[in-house]
Amino acid sequence: MSITNNAILLIARVLLSFIFILSGFGKLTDPAATAGMITGAGLPAATALAYLAGLFELVTGLAVLVGFQVRIVGWALAAFCVFTGAVFHSGTVAVPGWPDAALGWINTLNGIMMMKNFTLAGAYILLATVGAGAYSLDARRGAAPALA
Repeated sequence: MSITNNAILLIARVLLSFIFILSGFGKLTDPAATAGMITGAGLPAATALAYLAGLFELVTGLAVLVGFQVRIVGWALAAFCVFTGAVFHSGTVAVPGWPDAALGWINTLNGIMMMKNFTLAGAYILLATVGAGAYSLDARRGAAPALA
């Protein structure tokens, strides 16, 4: 793979890592909003799941950033994105007492969040397929090289 392609993979990994590093850190420092979403979806142990999601996001985000186990992490993040998109962003949002106009905006945003999750899943599948590139811990460990 060319130096240019490896540099582009590095840039892509940096960009793809931000959302999960920041989101994971946020969930670990203040899990209440995420726990509320988990409760709203009908899942048990909301606070524990919020912390678990935060830890998963932080660790996998850092793994993408440094290029460690990217083929495995890419598939895990793709599955996570599809799951969270389908479970937390596919339905309508109803907030008691909010005006209909505000609920319309929130539901539109929720649909955009679902599309964002599915789009990110595609990016992580691509990363899992192509690999981390030369500028990564995977390359330093002698892991499978990226596709040519």
